[in-house]
Amino acid sequence: MIEKVTLEMNDRGGLDLAGDTSCCDLNPKALLLYAGAKCAGLTALRIMQAERVRPARLEITLTGELDTEMLRSESLFLRFHIVYNVACSDDNQQAKLSHAVRLAHEKYCGTLRMLERIAPLSHEIDIVTTGAPAHA
Repeated sequence: MIEKVTLEMNDRGGLDLAGDTSCCDLNPKALLLYAGAKCAGLTALRIMQAERVRPARLEITLTGELDTEMLRSESLFLRFHIVYNVACSDDNQQAKLSHAVRLAHEKYCGTLRMLERIAPLSHEIDIVTTGAPAHA
């Protein structure tokens, strides 16, 4: 079974669950994924702020494959996969945004480091240039 959590950057520069889902709706396994995605995202946003760049859009999806066909309290994660979807307004921002996401993912997000101790964690970083200005 696959558990999945997606976070999107809001207008205030924070991260919210995608759709109409709230944290109260998440089961404990999904809450663990939420914590990893939130840590990675907030860490990346802080690094971006230090670099004086802001993405036009940031979406983070963290999935975890469980060892059971149905969700159970004894289910264990076999592997994790995180996808960073980032949009920037111009090509000049791509390198800084990519660097910020890599630092957050590989070095500064302690929650992802803990998840790696549970099961393997793979990742993808997709950055596109939209030509649209970043949020103010």
